[in-house]
Amino acid sequence: MSQLQAEPQIVPAADPETLNEIAAKVRWLATSIVDAANRRRPNSTGVKVGGHQASSASMVEIMTSLWFAELDHTDRVSVKPHASPALHAINYLLGQIDERHLDKLREKGGLQSYPSRLKDPGTVDFSTGSVGIGATAPLWAAVSHRYLRSRFASTPSAGRFVSLLGDAELDEGAIWEAVADPTMSQLGEVLWIVDLNRQSLDRVVPDIQIARLQGMFEAAGWQVITLKWGRTVSALFEQPGGDELRQRLESMTNEEYQRMLRADECELVQRLLGTDSSAQLRAMVTGIPVATLAIAVRDLGGHDIGLLLETYRRVDDHRPTVVFAYTVKGRGLPIEGHPNNHSALLTEEQMIDYAERTGNSLEAPWARFAEQSAAQRLCVQRAGLLERASLPQSKPTVLPATLGYAHKSLISTQAALGRLLSDLARVAPETAARIVTCSPDVASSTNLGGWINKTGVWSASDRRDWFADDKERMLRWSEATSGQHIELGIAEVNLVSLLGELGATWSRWGERLIPIGTIYDPFVTRALEPWSYGMYAGGQSILVGTPSGVTLAPEGGAHQSITTPSVGLEQPGCVSWEPAFAQDLEWTMLHTIDSVGIPGGTSAYFRLTTRPLAQSLAALPSDPNLIERRRRHALAGGYRLSGDAARDQVTLVGVGAIMPEVCAAAETLAAAGVEAGVLVLTSPDLVYRSFDRRGRVAAQSDGSIVDVLFPAELRAPIVSIQDGHPHTLSFLGAIRGDRSINLGVRGFGQSSNLDDAYALHGIDTASIVDAALTLVGR
Repeated sequence: MSQLQAEPQIVPAADPETLNEIAAKVRWLATSIVDAANRRRPNSTGVKVGGHQASSASMVEIMTSLWFAELDHTDRVSVKPHASPALHAINYLLGQIDERHLDKLREKGGLQSYPSRLKDPGTVDFSTGSVGIGATAPLWAAVSHRYLRSRFASTPSAGRFVSLLGDAELDEGAIWEAVADPTMSQLGEVLWIVDLNRQSLDRVVPDIQIARLQGMFEAAGWQVITLKWGRTVSALFEQPGGDELRQRLESMTNEEYQRMLRADECELVQRLLGTDSSAQLRAMVTGIPVATLAIAVRDLGGHDIGLLLETYRRVDDHRPTVVFAYTVKGRGLPIEGHPNNHSALLTEEQMIDYAERTGNSLEAPWARFAEQSAAQRLCVQRAGLLERASLPQSKPTVLPATLGYAHKSLISTQAALGRLLSDLARVAPETAARIVTCSPDVASSTNLGGWINKTGVWSASDRRDWFADDKERMLRWSEATSGQHIELGIAEVNLVSLLGELGATWSRWGERLIPIGTIYDPFVTRALEPWSYGMYAGGQSILVGTPSGVTLAPEGGAHQSITTPSVGLEQPGCVSWEPAFAQDLEWTMLHTIDSVGIPGGTSAYFRLTTRPLAQSLAALPSDPNLIERRRRHALAGGYRLSGDAARDQVTLVGVGAIMPEVCAAAETLAAAGVEAGVLVLTSPDLVYRSFDRRGRVAAQSDGSIVDVLFPAELRAPIVSIQDGHPHTLSFLGAIRGDRSINLGVRGFGQSSNLDDAYALHGIDTASIVDAALTLVGR
């Protein structure tokens, strides 16, 4: 065990025969759960319910060895998506799931198709389903726990962080981005077990890739253990002719081996011998009863519970470990080894035969073990050892609505973020102590330098700072266990995966963290799926995309984001913000920080920019009551900057960096005799929600921000302007039925100065004025 792991509880070793009996029951239950959902439940839609009997069957011995002999309540396990029925079966035997749930797989309110931490009734440590991403979650949970433990002494101890993944998941790039991160090589509490069944969704994997995979993990500093054969067939390898038997089995391609498993017993000997076998091998094979031979060729390491338990004792606790456990997909089922068994469902006849072979019943598929049997006693014992106490929650901190510092007269929202974090440490030190920032090698270019100078870079172990005496260095990048910034390599998927787990510590260990990640906004879409996965799994975090839009004109089209405003508006579990002014950023960020890492909290996405804006454009009122009103409106999604709704001939609605052009357009229109009101949206997301809620809940006004900004009785045509795709604000015209023109970025950009970029995309002052005059008929 590593120093971060709890001491294991001493319990009597489980009897191998009992464990195999439990494994057989788990396999039956998992198969029956899928069968009940598809064959026994009424289905009038004609849409296949689905499930994965074969993928569950291959994992049964691995999972049984863990849950019924190895794990304790401090361990956390990620289960491959397609083995969810096996996890449900185990949770049922442990008393965590009531029998009424077992025939409700993939039904509303029932067992989820893939393990879900928030939606399943039994214990699920990590949501999976997004292939490859759920498998890496325990890595980031281990990092999060180490960070938490280094900051807060009250953090509960943790055991191992285990991933059970299919070999096809190793095709996913997210796996290797995570494995390659240098921090991972220090995580001795990490254990991965690969279900090496040599099949993917559509086929038998054509090449033997194990040597390449072993080498990749070893190069990243992992301990690699391979369990190819069980102890029964290994004993045969020690007999005369055994070396030839091993050589013959291991020289088979994956396809030939799988085909042999499908052969009748009368064909087995010939398929095993092949066309060029030695006399010694022939003598050995023909001298073994065919039934025994059929068992031996299926005796793979991943199905030998005793071997698995021995293997866990060999794990090095100073570095991560991966175990390649060979298995048969569909083990023990009529469809075992078939290349198309991934989504195959057993027929009624096959289920009847399976029940008879295993001593189960289709009429009572959910029968447990006899009350006083060794298997039932072990289930009860293990349930007690795995039970987790309720977590005490960290005390809430008091965060002010504003920090009280004046902002520079000319500043960008990106620079304002850096100053806000530094000021927060002085005004609200308790809250600031729970902030952890992360970035994929862009900390300095996203204005976190000042914060890092104050707090330091976090490392799993203290590292010597060889540049401490360099007088020309601006950033002090001392790495220690006391730091509050985690610097990653250029891997956006790793960034958001870590954010998700840092944002789940309050629910895993009762200690709140407030993770803030900065990323170049164009690369938000690259990281969107794993970040969305983190929110689905209950992680709460703040993602800052900066710089954003074509406002970063000289960088060119490759670094100009177009669709991210719409992405932010459409992402569940997240509030999207794009404040224009430093004071707006302060209000909205403080509000967001207060909403992260708590029960019922939410994630947030901030779209910021490097363009400095004159803060005088914000026209902050001097009266404290009016300032508070502005703050409330900013937090609700937007506010009126100028004009009077009763006199508006046209309403200009701007977001973020584009506000100087919007204000200039309003002045130009005023000079031409056109009254133009100006609205600033801090969050088109919240304004849309207000509009959507009004439409779904009641036709009349509910006093929400959409009615404040767009009074129903004071209609006026709308020009919306955003440095992003115009689709994001296209809903505004539907609020009152106003005519509207939506200006934004529709195509890829190019390197230019800012004025040329805005003109190219039609979001400059002249384009705004032209759109407004068109709407008013001038």
